[in-house]
Amino acid sequence: MQSSTLSLVFAAFLVASVITKLWLANRQVRHVVKHRGQVPAGFDMAVGLYNHQRAADYTIDKLRFDLVSTAIGTALLVGWTLLGGLDALNIALRDALATSHGPLAYQLALLLSFGLISSLVDLPLAAWSTFRIEQRHGFNRMTFRMWMGDQLKEGLLGLALGAPIAALILWLMGAAGPQWWLWAWGAWVGFSLLLMIVFPIFIAPLFNKFSPLEDDTLKGKVESLMARCGFAAKGLFVMDGSRRSAHANAYFTGLGSSKRVVFYDTLLSRLNHGEIEAVLAHELGHFKHKHVFKRMIGMFAMSLLGFALLGWLSRQVFFYQGLGVTPNMAAPNDALALLLFMLAVPVVMFFVAPVFAHFSRRDEFQADAYACAHAQASDLRQALIKLYKDNSSTLTPDPLYVRFYYSHPPASERMAAMGL
Repeated sequence: MQSSTLSLVFAAFLVASVITKLWLANRQVRHVVKHRGQVPAGFDMAVGLYNHQRAADYTIDKLRFDLVSTAIGTALLVGWTLLGGLDALNIALRDALATSHGPLAYQLALLLSFGLISSLVDLPLAAWSTFRIEQRHGFNRMTFRMWMGDQLKEGLLGLALGAPIAALILWLMGAAGPQWWLWAWGAWVGFSLLLMIVFPIFIAPLFNKFSPLEDDTLKGKVESLMARCGFAAKGLFVMDGSRRSAHANAYFTGLGSSKRVVFYDTLLSRLNHGEIEAVLAHELGHFKHKHVFKRMIGMFAMSLLGFALLGWLSRQVFFYQGLGVTPNMAAPNDALALLLFMLAVPVVMFFVAPVFAHFSRRDEFQADAYACAHAQASDLRQALIKLYKDNSSTLTPDPLYVRFYYSHPPASERMAAMGL
């Protein structure tokens, strides 16, 4: 393939993805606005018109913000690639560090510099999302100081975790021969599994406080449900999610013996015991059907294909030149290859996203069915309606937008599938 051909293909995918995003967002806005004035049938007794319109306004505001983010992200992507931004950064660091500090130090500096610049550019968007969108609709509970503290902790944590695995992969790319990608994939899988184990124990407590569930009645119901379902967890915990957001949730985290059940305190304050049991039964359904395991295996399989493709592309001059970079083939270009791959692949994978969304929605239906078999279906319905209402999730999304983006079925489809 010629470099000019790759440039055209990349540009075509990028333009097509942006047009598709704009078209889908416009459909979603028009559909939500069209149905803003009336609560859909089946929900009118549980969701008032005020809450329905509040959800519509929240949905529209987020969509408009997403369009701005898409425009900025697209401009940055073109700037990094076709307009030569990454090439300029690479040349500056290579000239400054490659000779004096060695190729590995220069390549790590390239990755870290790119990450730092990208984070600084994203910072105003993240702030706007939190302090304008979320706050306007009553969800944000963070002060600016707390938010900045989280950003700093996330940055330092990303550096502490990312730098070692990045250094290992770069070393493998240079030292493990033509099959380096297989060794790098193995390192990535090991790192991912280790992260699943240490996250709930060491990382999550850096951001939130986790306390043992103290409601003995609820604890008894939860433990009884888990026993019936053959599930063992290391503990039941309550997370102080209300310090940062009014959104409610519950989830499982960890791997193996480190698995634990986590309830947001906001969830416990809004749902009764039967509804909480039904929500937990839904999550147990994912484990019963091995959805988590299957997704993990799928993720590892996709990453293996990605590393294999990167292993081939990293040796092709057209790959670099077609994406706006002039490589020095007499020197290591491994960091360049990693960055270009991470920039280009999401543009293509955008069109594959509906396939993954479809399977995710199928899994949610299965988990709902499992919950209805092991808890009260009416409790699950009431819990879902409360969560949709409290999280301002629209009850009237555009069907095509749902098929493309939604990882969870819309409320009307979930209720219909449960026969409610």
